[in-house]
Amino acid sequence: MNFGGGPDRSEPKPKHPSVRKPPELNKENDAMPPTTLDSGTDHAAAAVLEVAERLHSVKPEWVVFFREVLGVDGIVRRTFNTPEALIWFECTPQYARIREMLDELRERERERPADRETQRVVTVRMPSSLHETLKAEADQMRVSINTLCISKLMKLIDGEGRRELTAPPPRASQALQEEPAA
Repeated sequence: MNFGGGPDRSEPKPKHPSVRKPPELNKENDAMPPTTLDSGTDHAAAAVLEVAERLHSVKPEWVVFFREVLGVDGIVRRTFNTPEALIWFECTPQYARIREMLDELRERERERPADRETQRVVTVRMPSSLHETLKAEADQMRVSINTLCISKLMKLIDGEGRRELTAPPPRASQALQEEPAA
């Protein structure tokens, strides 16, 4: 509390600027939004933070961390699945810590861009039905369509390479059959 007229320094400022002040009491009925009265929400916030900390400890790319924790299908939105609950969570120290972890992963990636191989873009045209099938499979596996396609290409190439090692190349076998007998 501040009685001296100067700025109140008794409460630490959140480190992340997107953290908002918790919702105020509703003056009409003196109640907080229903989600803040639930004793399980503090436990849920702690559980979400624990999941985020475990993922953060393996140092994933920031995009993976964001998708799994804060993304549309991430643990935060699955746990706090109403607008009121999400707003409540975004005002907690647990949310502030998750944002700090995300910022740390993003900064780490900015500091070491030379570690990654240069990427190239290939555009592939395909029927929409194939695209929808790949999208559904990628969603089910919780990876991007790009990651799924690269995985499938590498698997196909590895499979082709193994077949070529066990059988002579088609042209070599055709050449042997076409040679005249001496």
